[in-house]
Amino acid sequence: MNYDVIGDVHGCYDEMITLINKLGYSLQSSLPVHPENRTLVFLGDLTDRGPKSLDVVQFVAHAVEKGVVRYVPGNHCNKLYRFFKGNPVKLMHGIETTAAEYKQLPLKEQVYIRELFIRLYERAPLYDILHDGQLVVAHAGIKAEDIGKKPSGKVKQFVLYGDITGETLPDGRPVRRDWAIDYRGKPWVVYGHTPVKTPRMIHHTINIDTGCVFGNRLTAFRFPELITESVPSSLPFDESRFRSYAYEE
Repeated sequence: MNYDVIGDVHGCYDEMITLINKLGYSLQSSLPVHPENRTLVFLGDLTDRGPKSLDVVQFVAHAVEKGVVRYVPGNHCNKLYRFFKGNPVKLMHGIETTAAEYKQLPLKEQVYIRELFIRLYERAPLYDILHDGQLVVAHAGIKAEDIGKKPSGKVKQFVLYGDITGETLPDGRPVRRDWAIDYRGKPWVVYGHTPVKTPRMIHHTINIDTGCVFGNRLTAFRFPELITESVPSSLPFDESRFRSYAYEE
């Protein structure tokens, strides 16, 4: 089986559908089917900030339940899960847009969406090992020595939030170390979480969060071909959201 891993969608439903079509999938009964038997993999952060978060949830959740796509959660997915479970969650840093969409729905549809997403999240692996161990999909990344281990609290924090230092930026976002520069594992690790203007490939890792929700592009990584495909965003560009790295391969 060959795979197409799609980066952080963040509610950009229209761009997601455009990218899926560009990758050669047809939508049969709203399910993505590829003539060459490829499979889509979503690496988390389906929702928040973008205009159609709940449409993305329904598309991905239905396809996962039918067994035609794969999904791993991101930190925004974790926060939405806690929100839907009734835990106290601050409606900021993006989730407020998803919450607003949700609250506009009739009560019956709210129940449906909430239960659909909870099932999706609870059944998902924290990270996915594919292609006989040659490909690992983890939202914010994973250390080589943690691949294949039972997820602990530290591994979960790393996979969902990255290699955080404990410090914060002026806008409240956490400061993250550049973990990929030290990665020396054999499996390819595909991740996102930290927006970059172009996919960043280094040491068998690739960051494919190209900041669609911040006006840049939505990107997919094709494996085992090791190539990317992307489509432009329809949203305004926000330069401040993108990270530059001191080291590039």
